Amino acid sequence: MKDKPVVNIIGLGYIGLPTAALIASKKIPVHGTDINEDVVRTINEGKIHIVEPDLAGLVKHVVEKGYLQAHTTPVKADVYVIAVPTPVREDYSPDLTYVEQAVRNIIPYLEEGNLIIIESTSPVGTTEKMEEIILEARPEVDGKIHMAYCPERVLPGKVLYELVHNDRAIGGIDETSTEKAIDFYKHFVKGELYPTNARTAEMVKLVENASRDVQIAFANELSLISDEAGIDVWELIELANKHPRVNILRPGTGVGGHCIAVDPWFIIHDYSDKARLIRTAREINTYKTLWVIEKIKNAALEFERLHGRKPRIAAMGLAFKPDIDDLRESPALYVARVLKGEGFDIIASEPNLNGNTYAEFELKSPEQAVRDADIIAFLVAHTAFKGLEIPEGKTVLDFVNVPVSLG
Repeated sequence: MKDKPVVNIIGLGYIGLPTAALIASKKIPVHGTDINEDVVRTINEGKIHIVEPDLAGLVKHVVEKGYLQAHTTPVKADVYVIAVPTPVREDYSPDLTYVEQAVRNIIPYLEEGNLIIIESTSPVGTTEKMEEIILEARPEVDGKIHMAYCPERVLPGKVLYELVHNDRAIGGIDETSTEKAIDFYKHFVKGELYPTNARTAEMVKLVENASRDVQIAFANELSLISDEAGIDVWELIELANKHPRVNILRPGTGVGGHCIAVDPWFIIHDYSDKARLIRTAREINTYKTLWVIEKIKNAALEFERLHGRKPRIAAMGLAFKPDIDDLRESPALYVARVLKGEGFDIIASEPNLNGNTYAEFELKSPEQAVRDADIIAFLVAHTAFKGLEIPEGKTVLDFVNVPVSLG
């Protein structure tokens, strides 16, 4: 691997852009490619289109220094890193359209010695499948290029830190590919780099998020049971966690994000007869969101019975987790959309979104929302919600244990 390889990051979203900026900060020339012209223009102006701590300053710096440039089409490079979305279809089968298109787009630029790394979450066997697509179009590069899979495992809000410090599993289609990929990541990763094969690395990503999904499902199931039993689930979990070998997670509105809410389906789809626990966990976490909707609807019906009018409902939080702007697979957003679609009067407070960037709901500050609404439903435990003073007479439905002051 060259001391300063030219890198082309395909996909400039929540993972691709921080990765591109981080690599560029090592004075390595990085070209970012994204099909969204607005994203490309924004980055080339030294600005960012997502919310992530410390990223804006870093992007501004590396763009001004000339180490990062954005384009709408790929460029010739030594290393190609594919970081595009991999959603699931309506039948929960993996949709590899973006990954495959990204691979096809770089095929004309490939040269001997190039390294192609897939970071996009993918079903087992994807890296091998992408190699087949390349070799079908360019048989002359057979045995002359290298391919590997290396899943990211970062937490939104801490992406830049975790890209550097988290350990990585790196699996190539052969040992040489693995070695070259490890040499590349050594440029910017301080965590341990563990060599394996591509299939294992692909499954590592899926298993990590399926494991989290199962743990969250246990907490969400406890919340359902506790509600029926008349028990405070938050106190229950706090006391149970006093056991030295028990660590129950916090229940919530459901499970969101592009990883935990999606990745388990990749396993279920390919190994449906074996992945019984993983499937059940997905079903529990999906049901929890529907249960939240029913709780809010019942409260609305009770309000209308008592007051003779329909209530205004504040959806407190739209992101998939606290203190980020990421709406992907967000159960909170789903709750708000369903209720609005059924004719309920919904306002929303999402302090991490600019009011001009998301017009689907009437966005209000946390203080305005609790003042204007009759029913206040806490769907995400944003820091901005903590300590809110709730006026007397409001109905509060807290699904995420936000500490507030009740009037």
